[in-house]
Amino acid sequence: DIFFDLPVGIIVKADRASITVEGDDKQLVGSVASKIRSFRKPEPYKGKGVRYKNENIKIKQGKTVGE
Repeated sequence: DIFFDLPVGIIVKADRASITVEGDDKQLVGSVASKIRSFRKPEPYKGKGVRYKNENIKIKQGKTVGE
């Protein structure tokens, strides 16, 4: 579990697969979204983690067995 205190004026709504950050101050909304994403950055091998909407993550191949 991750506990994060929201600044005044920020509203966060969470569904099963998405988190929506809303507010009047555009810069504050961006910094809160960036802070939430920093808790679980998308990892390059399976793509798990918090992503922005319509963000593409380049998936790495990983180790290959063979000669």
